[in-house]
Amino acid sequence: MPLDACQWFYECTGCGALLKPRRGDCCVFCSWGSVPCPPVQLNGRSGCC
Repeated sequence: MPLDACQWFYECTGCGALLKPRRGDCCVFCSWGSVPCPPVQLNGRSGCC
């Protein structure tokens, strides 16, 4: 996971599905990960890329 940017798309290595952020989220990690992306962790929702 990049420390200074968000990732908008992620291709699942298991099934090949292309994951996209849910409406209102800035990246796939905020939508589907167990923790939000680093910019959101550091700056709150306003740190969303």
